[in-house]
Amino acid sequence: MDGLTAAETRELEQRMQKAQMKVFFGLFSNLVDHCFMSCIDDFTSKSLSGRETGCVTRCVQKHMALSQRLSERFQEHNVRMTQQQQQQQQGAFR
Repeated sequence: MDGLTAAETRELEQRMQKAQMKVFFGLFSNLVDHCFMSCIDDFTSKSLSGRETGCVTRCVQKHMALSQRLSERFQEHNVRMTQQQQQQQQGAFR
């Protein structure tokens, strides 16, 4: 973070952490909403039925697997983009 004072760097880092937490809580909230709406339909009991418990477990597992897969693909894409940019820069210097 070139050109920033130590105080500005700390403030920027704090803002970035807040933004990351906001994104995390948003994703978590969406997961809870989605799995609840998809799996919970019996409000006659305080506890979840076996079917509801299994559904929620599968829903969360699928969501986590999807998130991991998307993260891997995003990283692969970033590597390709970085390589392409480096190749373009090397071509420009020749």
